[in-house]
Order: sequence, then C-alpha cells, then structure tokens
Amino acid sequence: MLTKTKEQRVGIFVDVQNMYYSAREMYSSKVDFGSILDVALGGRKLIRAIAYVIRAGEIKEESFFDALKKAGFEVRAKDLQTFYGGIKKGDWDIGIAMDTIELAPKLDVIVLVSGDGDFVPLVEHLRRAIGCKVEVAAFGRSASSKLKEEADEFVDMDKDFKKYLIKK
Repeated sequence: MLTKTKEQRVGIFVDVQNMYYSAREMYSSKVDFGSILDVALGGRKLIRAIAYVIRAGEIKEESFFDALKKAGFEVRAKDLQTFYGGIKKGDWDIGIAMDTIELAPKLDVIVLVSGDGDFVPLVEHLRRAIGCKVEVAAFGRSASSKLKEEADEFVDMDKDFKKYLIKK
C-alpha cells in the first residue's frame, strides 16, 4: 500500500458504465458514486473528478447526471451510437485515456475507477512515462486481473461492497 498524504494532488476518473453494470450484475444494486469519490480521494487534494457517462435516452438519465454533479463530479456525456443492424456501442475508453494523459502533469495520483482491462496500457504509460502513481478501484470479481496487477494500488470494492452501493 502506498503512502497517502494530504498534499498529494489527485485526479479521479470514473468509467460509469463499467461500475453500473458490475453493481447491477453482481449485487442487483446501484452504485453510490459519492462514496466512491470519498474513498478514492482519501483525504487528499482533489484537482479533478470526472464521471464519464453515455446518454441512452433513458427517462431518469438527467436526474442521475445531476446527482453525479451534486456528488462533486464533472460529468462528460456522449450519446449511445447505433450501428447498422441495431448494434449499440457506447464507451469512453479513448476519452478517459486522453484526459488522464493531459491532466497527469498536474497530478501526483490518478485514480481510475474501472475494472476494464483495456486500460492496462494506459496505466503502464501513466506510471512509466509520466511518473504518476495509479490507483485502480473496481469490484474485484469483475475487474481485469492484469489491471489489478499493473496498478500501484488496487481497491477491491467487493471487500466492503455495501459501502459502495445505494441502500435499497
């Protein structure tokens, strides 16, 4: 475990879809993103907290986005893409990667809230080329084992899952 000091400048980048589907599939529950923000920050100096969402035209979507803002996140949204044959796709992998790389020089620690193994090369780059400490937080059972290994620290949200879920 890395030493955490209140002087560390932290950026938190949340792959909302990854967290949403993990919580829904494993716990039939919704994520408490405010709790994730508090734990990820850990008493350190917050520089930016960005939540990446997909607009799918759902009824309660805007109130959810407002709740993320109220919890302390900047919200970046993009529309769900529908391709020929009805295939739908929506992810922020490249957007998250670009933002972390652009903001890294202003940060000591990057907290990536996602279990997506596609982020392994990003974590390697942030650590090796830029020199940031990278912490990953995700539900461990649904997180990439390689991503867990590559992070300087992995916060397994399964270990205290009730802390990260909205009480019914």
